[in-house]
Amino acid sequence: MYGSTGNSNGYQQNRQQQQQSSGEKRGGGRGRRGGRRSRDPYGFRVSEHQHHNSNDQQEQKSPPPCTDFDMAYFHSYAHVGIHEEMIKDRVRTETYRAAIMQHHSFIEGKVVMDVGCGTGILSIFCAQAGAKRVYAVDASDIAVQANEVVKANNLAEKVIVLHGRVEDVEIDEEVDVIISEWMGYMLLYESMLGSVITARDRWLKCGGLILPSTATLYMAPITHPDRYNDSIEFWRNVYGIDMSAMLQLAKQCAFEEPCVETITGENVLTWPHVVKHVDCYTIQLHELESVATRYKFQSMMRAPLHGFAFWFDVEFSGPANSPTNNHTASSLLGASNNNPMDGIQKKKRANPNEALVLSTAPEDPSTHWQQTMIYFYDPIEVEQDQIVEGSLTLSQSKENRRFMNIHLEYSSGGKSYVKESVMR
Repeated sequence: MYGSTGNSNGYQQNRQQQQQSSGEKRGGGRGRRGGRRSRDPYGFRVSEHQHHNSNDQQEQKSPPPCTDFDMAYFHSYAHVGIHEEMIKDRVRTETYRAAIMQHHSFIEGKVVMDVGCGTGILSIFCAQAGAKRVYAVDASDIAVQANEVVKANNLAEKVIVLHGRVEDVEIDEEVDVIISEWMGYMLLYESMLGSVITARDRWLKCGGLILPSTATLYMAPITHPDRYNDSIEFWRNVYGIDMSAMLQLAKQCAFEEPCVETITGENVLTWPHVVKHVDCYTIQLHELESVATRYKFQSMMRAPLHGFAFWFDVEFSGPANSPTNNHTASSLLGASNNNPMDGIQKKKRANPNEALVLSTAPEDPSTHWQQTMIYFYDPIEVEQDQIVEGSLTLSQSKENRRFMNIHLEYSSGGKSYVKESVMR
């Protein structure tokens, strides 16, 4: 981080090159789960559904190669602990089940694809809602267990587990519904949304249903004195010993990279800003390469500003041509890069009483996603009504598209700063 007006709120400018090459460690104590979403699928069941050789498919572009990074990502999701954590997240799992049951009229008697099926729980929910057939696709070896789970529940005739990348597997029909739990930390981390887009473009019928249908990433400035005191001020007096020589290293280790932690609404200084609104029916792959926004906040109180928090929500609406669809008309026009929701401050989520929403906001029940924090090395004292403004760019790493490069510029009180980090 460096100050563009000569003010240092951290370390010298060459910190950013070091951050690009360093491994991600969490300041918040919870380790990242090897790769939050291993589920844009590659390798298991070769069935009759994988040998469809129509002329149309022969003319399609070749799928992107499966890299060593992809293989490591898929392998990380073979561990049962990741799936246990997700399934035990009752907010997540019960909201998905409620969404499936709420849309049972779109699912009953229809063909469904579960992109990144994991243990197969969402596929089984869809079968219980009356789906005629469910293609459960996953690249991780957890697909082997998913197949056994399906058989143990006497659903092998309905749920077909395909172990492979969604870019590589073949099926002989279009699908009426795509369901996926694709969201990563900070919504876009790990880039699994790209697999949903690929599945949509390959197989979803016109007027088909995608669950969830929209997603929104938010950011807001936060104050968190307890976190700063626990990690930094602690070193000033350790059992009566002055260890303040540790302060610079402590700040670097604790705050150099994004932290996934739980905060409350009391930590948030302003209404949130919409970083990106995603319409799953219209978003294109190239839009995931980089997301940029400018923001301007007005602090609601006097407090030390310790950084920014990020969270997201997803909405489960009907298909685009359905009378039960809750998209705004403007969200259906053109690419979501130009979505009018991007870059605005929101006091409430869209359609809070009309559509089923899964939220990871600080004021809502906690989830395994928690919130993602970007902390400053040193807090900035802000007064009530003081302006904090700047810009944010999130981009896929050229090293590995599942990593996220974060470029944050912010200014307040006549001083400007830059912080760059990588979410690995």
